[in-house]
Amino acid sequence: MKTTPLMPAHNPTSSALPDSKSDAEAIITAREVSFRSPTRTARIGKARTAKTLVRRLVEESWVVGVALATLLAAGCEKKKEAAEASAPSTSAKAEGGAVVFPAGSPQLASVSVESVEDTRTTKLRVHGRLVWDENVTARVFTPFAGRVTAIPGEVGKPIEKGGALAMIASPDFGQAQADVRRAASDVRQAERTLARLKELFEHGAAPRKDVDSAESDLARAQSEQERGLARLALYGGSMGTIDQVIALKSPLSGVIVEKNLNPGQEVRPDQMLAGLPQFGAPLFVITDPTRLWVLLDASEADLCHLKPSLPMVIRSQASPEASHPGRLEVVSDSFDPATRMLRVRGSVENADRTLRAEMLVTAEIEVPVSTPRSVTSRAVFLKGDKHYVYVEEGQGRFRRREVKVGPEVAGKLPIIEGLDAGQRVVTGGALLIEQVATDSAGT
Repeated sequence: MKTTPLMPAHNPTSSALPDSKSDAEAIITAREVSFRSPTRTARIGKARTAKTLVRRLVEESWVVGVALATLLAAGCEKKKEAAEASAPSTSAKAEGGAVVFPAGSPQLASVSVESVEDTRTTKLRVHGRLVWDENVTARVFTPFAGRVTAIPGEVGKPIEKGGALAMIASPDFGQAQADVRRAASDVRQAERTLARLKELFEHGAAPRKDVDSAESDLARAQSEQERGLARLALYGGSMGTIDQVIALKSPLSGVIVEKNLNPGQEVRPDQMLAGLPQFGAPLFVITDPTRLWVLLDASEADLCHLKPSLPMVIRSQASPEASHPGRLEVVSDSFDPATRMLRVRGSVENADRTLRAEMLVTAEIEVPVSTPRSVTSRAVFLKGDKHYVYVEEGQGRFRRREVKVGPEVAGKLPIIEGLDAGQRVVTGGALLIEQVATDSAGT
């Protein structure tokens, strides 16, 4: 009897398991090969060979592309360097103590030049405001207390000297009229008394002292009558009637520019002392609007240039193109303690009446200068304790020059020494040129 050997039972955890990763891969490969047919194995080998070829072609194409890109970039860089080397430089540089800007330099566009001026006078610009000319202006108040009954005068209306502005019913004015009447009656009574005493004295019936006393009484009555008449005439009244109505009259010819009363309003002569604008304002203001004053505020630096009788031109924002001639009249002896400004007054003609009172204006005053040569203050810069300018020697060529300057007047600096009239100096961009010179000296 043939005995079949017993096979050991399968144990997953027995020593038949691979000992390492490489052993496992070898077992898997062996199994795959054992189960594949020869035809299938040949087909798989061809596929793997095709994939390998494709991968190699892709890798070679990528390498070629990178190489081409590198070559193109190197070529462009060389062309750029060659173009930069062949293009002319546009940077400024210092040559022999001068700063030179090549033609076409963008920095040269920021540099501006002006010629040195040769003038004997300069214009000092001072701001101020216009007011009425007080020499031809009257502010009218009432001399008696009373009530306004009529107002013939209106704002903007021309009026002659002595013209009626308003009618005021005033008992106080009526009392003044009655005083004149009583003075006239006293004069007549004194004249009759003196005549009678003289006749008695001639016949020895009256003493001499009575005659002298009567003469004194007549003289006093006449004086009182003259005083009353003069007072009545001062306010425009007469002794013909006692109507207690006073006519408020204009003291000069001109135009009514302000009115501060209404019909039926009670007015008093002490309103001007009330200290309140609504009560202390004049009832009427009459002036000549063709003549105005200009009140200017000048700084302390302008004091040495301002003198009476200097000519000036007034300009306003309402009509910048129009100019109104005037003249400086008064320079104050003191400064305003609040604003620290010097008060200056001038007069200006306003024949066309385009200027208005309280209008803000600019006055251009022609003041003489000690030196005829001057440049704008923007052309001069300070380095250390000395003043310098840049003088244009040619197109794009500038050289620094030391100058001595005087006090600034209206944005201009008089040149005492260092420049001649007609030379062209840098007025914009001087600090840029100085920086270029400093950088060149540092290198």
